[in-house]
Amino acid sequence: MSHRLSGIAAQLYEGIKDTPILSPHGHCDPSWFATDQAFADPAQLLVIPDHYVFRMLYSQGIPLEKLGIGGVAYDPRAVFQIFADNWHLFLGTPSRVWIEFVLYQTLGVDILTPETANTVYDQIAAKLNLPEYRPRALYKRFGIEALATTDSALDDLSHHSTSIDADWGGKIVPTFRPDGVLDPNDPQFSANIEKLAEVSGQDTNSLEGYLTALRQRRMFFKSLGSTATDHAIEVVHTEWIEKADLEPLFQRVKSNPTPDEAARFYGHMLIEMAQMSLDDGLVMQLHAGSRRNTNAAILDRFGRDMGADIPVATEWVRGLDALLNRVGNDPRLTLILFTLDEATYARELAPMVGHWPCLRLGPPWWFHDSAAGIARYFDNVVETAGYYNLAGFNDDTRAFLSIPARHDLWRRGVAAHLALMVNKRYFGIRDAEILADQLTIGLARKTYRMEP
Repeated sequence: MSHRLSGIAAQLYEGIKDTPILSPHGHCDPSWFATDQAFADPAQLLVIPDHYVFRMLYSQGIPLEKLGIGGVAYDPRAVFQIFADNWHLFLGTPSRVWIEFVLYQTLGVDILTPETANTVYDQIAAKLNLPEYRPRALYKRFGIEALATTDSALDDLSHHSTSIDADWGGKIVPTFRPDGVLDPNDPQFSANIEKLAEVSGQDTNSLEGYLTALRQRRMFFKSLGSTATDHAIEVVHTEWIEKADLEPLFQRVKSNPTPDEAARFYGHMLIEMAQMSLDDGLVMQLHAGSRRNTNAAILDRFGRDMGADIPVATEWVRGLDALLNRVGNDPRLTLILFTLDEATYARELAPMVGHWPCLRLGPPWWFHDSAAGIARYFDNVVETAGYYNLAGFNDDTRAFLSIPARHDLWRRGVAAHLALMVNKRYFGIRDAEILADQLTIGLARKTYRMEP
C-alpha cells in the first residue's frame, strides 16, 4: 500500500487527498464512456492491456501468449492465476502500489495470493457486473473533473461525439496525436497521408494541402473539446526549412526517405505544430527519449508497444533550439516537456523552463512515475524551475481503475516534499498548503487550459 505520512506531511495530504481529479493526458479508451459497457473480465482489466504488468512477467520467462496477448484465444481465469502466482515479482514497484489500491480500495476484494486467485477472480468478476462498476459510475465515484484521451489525427472521434451527446455529466475530451502523419519513419506514413486526405477532404499531394489538412483536423479535435496535442519522439530535433526546400523534401519523404531526410522533415513539422498552436490555442506536449520496440522478435510476433520500449539519453537544449528561437518567446504557446532521461532534469530541463515563456515541465513519466521518482523530480527541478513552471500531474494511463491510485501516489509525494521544505524553513505551512493545491490540480488546470 502507499507509504504512510506523519506530521506536516500528513496535514498537507489531508488537505488535498479528496481534491477532484483532473486527468489531462492519458490513454483510456473513449468507447468505455460512450457505451458504458461492463469491463470484460479480471484478466482483461488488470493484466492483458497493462504493459507495466506483462513486461515484468515476460522478464521472468513467461510467454506473452500465455497472458492472452497477441490475439490468441485465452482463458481469463488461467491468465489471472499466472498473475497471482507471480504477484511477488511486483514488490517494490509502483505497479504493486497501484494494483493494491485497485484491488483493496476500489474493488474491495480479498488479499491476493496464489491460493486466493480463484476467489479474488470471482469477487472481481461479480463486481464488474454491478452498475456501480461501469465506466461512467466509476468516473463519478473517482471524483474526476475531466479526462483526456489520446487519439490518432485520423480518428473520426465518434466515441467522443457519443459521450457528449449522452449528457451523462462526464467530460471526456480527445487529444490530437499526429505522429503517424508527421513522422516518415512510421511504416504506414504514406498510407496515413492518403487517409489524411480522405478524412479532411484536402488534397495532401502538395505541401500546402497537407498543412491545410492538418489545421483542419486540429480544429475538428478542438470542436469536440480538445485542448492539447501530443508528440512522441526518440531524438529531440527541430529545424526550420524554407518552403522552396520543404516542398521537394515532402515529396521525397512520402516514398523512400533517407534517415536524415526523415529526421529533418519531422524536425521541421514540430515547429509547424508549434506555430499552429499559436493560431488555435492547443497546448503542445512533447514526450521524448524512448527507443521503441527494441525487441525485434516481440515486434515481429506481437506488433508495437509490447513492453520493449526503453529510455535513452536525450539532448534538449540543442534539440529544441530551432523551435524555441522561432516561437519560444511567445507566451501564447504552451509546450510541455516530458523526459525519460532523469539526468536532464537539473542539467537542461529545469533551466530551460525557468527561462523560456512557452515551456512547462511535465511530471515524472512512465518508468519514473513512482514514489522515489517523484522525490527525485522535485529535488532536481524546483530550485531552478520553481513550482509555477511545472505542469502539475497527469496519470498518462491506459488502466482506468488505476487513476485514483496514481493521483494518490502523487499527492503523497507532494505532501512529503513540501513537508521537507517546511522543515528546512524554505517557506511556511501556509505557502505549502497553497503549493499543495497547485501541484494537485491548479497547475494542471492552467497549463492544459482545462479550467472548470
